[in-house]
Amino acid sequence: MVKIKILNLITRQDKGGSAETVLLACLKLCELGHEVILVKGSTFESQMSPQEEAAAGRDLKNAQRKGLRIITNPFLVRRVHPVFDLLSLIFFYRLILKERPLVVHTHTSKAGFIGRLAAKLAGTPVIVHTPHGHVFFGYFGPLATRLFIFFEKKTAPLADRIVALTRGELEDTVKFGAAPRNKLCIIHSGVDLDKFRSLDPSRIRAFKKSLRIPDKAVLIGTVGRLVPVKGPEFLLEAAKELLPLHPEAYFAFTGDGYLRDSLERKARELGLEKNILFLGWQDNVPEIIAAFDIFVLPSLNEGMGRVLVEAMALGKPLVASRVGGIPDLVEHGKNGFLVPPQDGQGLAKAIQLLLEDGELRAAMGRAGIEIAEKFSLEIMIKKTADLYEELLAEKHIFPRSG
Repeated sequence: MVKIKILNLITRQDKGGSAETVLLACLKLCELGHEVILVKGSTFESQMSPQEEAAAGRDLKNAQRKGLRIITNPFLVRRVHPVFDLLSLIFFYRLILKERPLVVHTHTSKAGFIGRLAAKLAGTPVIVHTPHGHVFFGYFGPLATRLFIFFEKKTAPLADRIVALTRGELEDTVKFGAAPRNKLCIIHSGVDLDKFRSLDPSRIRAFKKSLRIPDKAVLIGTVGRLVPVKGPEFLLEAAKELLPLHPEAYFAFTGDGYLRDSLERKARELGLEKNILFLGWQDNVPEIIAAFDIFVLPSLNEGMGRVLVEAMALGKPLVASRVGGIPDLVEHGKNGFLVPPQDGQGLAKAIQLLLEDGELRAAMGRAGIEIAEKFSLEIMIKKTADLYEELLAEKHIFPRSG
C-alpha cells in the first residue's frame, strides 16, 4: 500500500455524526501508515453543551496521543462571515503551502467551500470533498439555502471527486445542480461495529434501571439534536397518538437543542410527562440505544443517518423518515419501516405495528444486524484509501509504497 500525506479540513469537530466519522477515519488512516493532519474550525460559536464540548475535547486529546496531528483554524466559522472567511482562506492556503499534502480532503459545506479554493490555489494534486449530507432543504431559510447551492456549484469544479454518503444524497446533489454526476461517488459513512458488539450487558441494565421505568415497559427512543431538521416534534405527536392505547410504552429523546423547552412544555400540556423522557446530551449513546426496544429517526433531511447503523448493530427495529439517504439503510418491511417526513400519525402507525408484535421486532432487529455489516468502518477506510490512490494514479503521481 502506498503512503500518502493527507490534510483533512472540517468546519466543526463536535460530537455529531460527520465529525465522529472524520476523526475515526483520520485515526484509521494513521494506523495504516499514512501521514494525516486534521484541521478544524474554532469552537467559540459552538452550540455544544458543556458536557458535549468536554467529551469532544477528550476525543481530540486521545487522538493526538495516538499520533494524529490536529490544527485549529481560528477563523473558520459555520456562518457566512466575509472577514473571517477571507482570513480562513489565507490560513488554509498558507498551511497547505507549508505542509504540501498530496491530498486535501474537505468535509462539510463551509470548510468545503473555503478549503477547496485554498487547495486549488496552493496547487494540491488531489482534492476530495465530502459534504456529509446536503443543506439544500431543512437547515436554513430560502435565501441561505440558495446561497449554499450557488457556492456548491461554483466550487464543485475545484474537486477531483465529491463523495456522497448514499445514493439518495448523490441524486439530490445532481437534481439541485450542485455537482455533475461524473464528479460524484458513494462511500457510506462507516461505524466501528466492534464498539457496539462488545457492550457490557450490566451497563445496559444499569442505564435502563436509572430511567425508573417498569421492567416490562417498551422503550421507544431517538438520538439527535432537538432542532427542527431532526423532526422531534413529530415523534412527540406520535407519542400523543399512542400512549392512550399503550400506557406501558415510554418515549426517550436523547440529545439537546433549542427545541427542548418547548417539547417538554408540550409534553406537560398533554399530560404525558411521566411517559416521555428528555435525557439531554449523553456520552454513552451505545448503552442508551441498547436499552431501546424500538429506534425512531423522524428527520426532515438526513445525508445518511449514521445513528441508524448503530441502532442496527445493536439489533433494534427502525422507524424512520423516507428522506435523503435513509432508504439506503432502512429496507421497508425488512429491518424497519419508512414513513413520510413530518407525519406524526404515520410514525405512530409504524411504531404501533412494532409495539404489538414482539416477534416482528426481533425479526427486524436480526435483519438489521446483517445489514449493518455493509456500513463498517473498515469498508469505509478501504474505499477512501482506494479513491486517493486512484486519483493520484490518474495524475501519474505514485507515492512511496509501504
